[in-house]
Amino acid sequence: MFYIIDILGTIAFAISGVLVALNKRMDAFGILIIAFVTAVGGGTLRDVLIGETPVSWMKDMSYAYFIFGSTVFAVLFRHKIDYLRKSLFLFDTIGIGLYTVIGIEKGISADLHPIICIFLGTMSACFGGVIRDILCNEIPVIFRKEVYATACILGGVTYFAVSQLPIVTNFVFVISGAVVIIVRLIAVKFKVSLPSLYKD
Repeated sequence: MFYIIDILGTIAFAISGVLVALNKRMDAFGILIIAFVTAVGGGTLRDVLIGETPVSWMKDMSYAYFIFGSTVFAVLFRHKIDYLRKSLFLFDTIGIGLYTVIGIEKGISADLHPIICIFLGTMSACFGGVIRDILCNEIPVIFRKEVYATACILGGVTYFAVSQLPIVTNFVFVISGAVVIIVRLIAVKFKVSLPSLYKD
């Protein structure tokens, strides 16, 4: 289940990277690079911080294959993916939900404090997108007023709360990941955002 979630998160983030790169009219190489750094950027930072090197995608070529396959798929069917902005939002949201859980699990495996695990999960989920947006000359979503990292934190809190219940671990993964996705969807649907400290 853990491996499947990791792969699904990789695919979702790779596709979101492709969509941003297509929006920026990049060439084939640029699209592949953006897809790659979006998919593995957060996970790479996470693994380096906890001392797990070589990082996970370097030890398993499946990640590279899935990223390449996802890139080709998204490029070939780019005209079939209607409402590009909505598609980007959907895949990005799925990605942060899945990667939050992965980061938390990695933190637990490294015997870290639950709060640090939540921060690690948030970092895993958000920093691939941060790198993607910076390379594409966009202000990263995490630095705007949107509910993004907050959704990851709520999902992390849910993970540790639900894990205290006598239920199967796989359901803990699903529930906490779903919380991240649902909170993000609701926030965008109803235009909920964090308060700005800027005053006119």
